Amino acid sequence: MTVARELDTQESICQDVIFPPGDLYSDEPPLETELHLEQIMLLLKCLKWLWRDRNDFYAAGNLTIYYSPRQLKSEYFRGPDFFVVLGTQRKTRKSWVVWEEDGKYPNFILEILSQSTANTDKDLKKQIYQDTFRTPDYFWFDPFTQEFAGFHLVDGEYQPLQMNEQGHLWSHQLGLHLGIYDGLLRFFTADGQLVPTPEETAERLAAKLRELNIDPDTV
Repeated sequence: MTVARELDTQESICQDVIFPPGDLYSDEPPLETELHLEQIMLLLKCLKWLWRDRNDFYAAGNLTIYYSPRQLKSEYFRGPDFFVVLGTQRKTRKSWVVWEEDGKYPNFILEILSQSTANTDKDLKKQIYQDTFRTPDYFWFDPFTQEFAGFHLVDGEYQPLQMNEQGHLWSHQLGLHLGIYDGLLRFFTADGQLVPTPEETAERLAAKLRELNIDPDTV
């Protein structure tokens, strides 16, 4: 075989081989719409602000969870739109690798529906989160149609959550309600109070100061 022919043969083989990923940051594709990104960032911001004094949780959005029994990143991975793990160290991670995290899976998962992902989120992913992840709380929300549902794991199977009078669903794991506010999903306290962003907290404080005839810009 000539050198040129041998190189052509090797190139052809390489084109057919799909090499497994190495130390990946995340396998997740870009988010479908700007609204999906806004929703994820809003939930992250509110939860981290509410739990700013806690160091026993990890929350992330659009990040890959690797859960291969053989500890291979090239197989068995999923990327929830938003998830929370409790009882773990609060630190920055490239991805969530179950076998490097004492076998921990998310306590809470939210999927943001779209036309291209809704069927998978409601069927395949729900089954995986129920049977493999054993994630206690699973929610989904469509920011365009406002479809909103939640499930809690009971005896190994997801049972649908019932909305309260305010249209909120209770997350047992987070100790918070979730509900739609101004077209996006927000957290609410047990007594129904909206969990604010840092900016909303500052605005409320400024309003109270003005009620006391104090200029917030001078404080």
